[in-house]
Amino acid sequence: MHWLLLSVVVPYVYLIFRIHFALSKIKTFSPEAVPGRFVSVVVACRNEQKNLPTLLSDIALQDYDSGLFELIVVNDNSSDSTLETASSFKGIKNLKVINSSGKGKKKAIRSGVEASAGSVIITTDADCRVGKGWLRTIMSFEAMHKPDMIICPVMIEGGRGFFHRFQEIEFLSLQGITAGTAVSGNPVMCNGAALAFRREEYLKHAGNLHDELVSGDDVFLLHSIKKDSGKTILWLESAEASVTTPASGNLISFLRQRGRWISKAGAYSDGFINILAIVTFVTISVQLLLLFAGLFSAIYIGVFAVFFVLKSIPDFLILSGTAERYGKKSLMRWFLPSQIIYPFYVLAVIPCSLLKSEKWNG
Repeated sequence: MHWLLLSVVVPYVYLIFRIHFALSKIKTFSPEAVPGRFVSVVVACRNEQKNLPTLLSDIALQDYDSGLFELIVVNDNSSDSTLETASSFKGIKNLKVINSSGKGKKKAIRSGVEASAGSVIITTDADCRVGKGWLRTIMSFEAMHKPDMIICPVMIEGGRGFFHRFQEIEFLSLQGITAGTAVSGNPVMCNGAALAFRREEYLKHAGNLHDELVSGDDVFLLHSIKKDSGKTILWLESAEASVTTPASGNLISFLRQRGRWISKAGAYSDGFINILAIVTFVTISVQLLLLFAGLFSAIYIGVFAVFFVLKSIPDFLILSGTAERYGKKSLMRWFLPSQIIYPFYVLAVIPCSLLKSEKWNG
């Protein structure tokens, strides 16, 4: 009877294999002609005086006509010198520095979009790094495909040791899910650190972003646009379109960040992401139960081992393929220890998702 528990993993394996097969169809995008369209870059930030100069310098070095883009830095009630740091920067021709009309990241982004002049908006975060071909690649892709939203890659800048490697692997797996579901035509996730969308679409769907929640400015926008019949959401596979974001400095900040991410799950209205989340949670829960049951009865050790292998195979395929595409194949040496720890990590994140937080970046 206990072997019937293995049937729990079947839906998970099916869903992850579907995403893996979708990933196999991904083709790297190479920009062709340089588009001549005006674009607005919006960066919402709070207390980012240390990180902001680096991002501003990266954007100043873009190989895109300086007259064809603007950067709008939106200060969200910072208590440091964020506003002064942005205002004093001289390397960007069209730089607007404004204060948010409210409080929180969602209000800040909305303030930036409303102040924008471009019909296409690109968002990123103040602590990110971008390459010089970032704008050119995104806008070339936009000119070719004319989507309503473009989801771009985000990479974590890892440090040393297992903790940072685990963050890279976990984030890389999320990128695999993000890319695979988008390529299959059923996107469920995105990251506001590397996101582009039509200004008119944002303003149309801005009322569906759940302002009562700290997090989710990006995913709620995705889900709202996705519901709108005839809209196109595409994944842009390109190293030049990617951004790099720093890893969390310590375990507590990492767990709190992930807790903020999953705290918005109760407000999701997208059917597929809810199915994926439930199936994943049930699979991980049963895996933990089998492990603990094995401490009291040896018969469950074999069931746990088979369950672990069945779950790990599709996980490995998605992660190894994604790692190879981004030149991070060496991370796979950390796959097995990460796979063992992952259920306990999920267990630790759940209480963090119940904590109220005013922090919005990340």
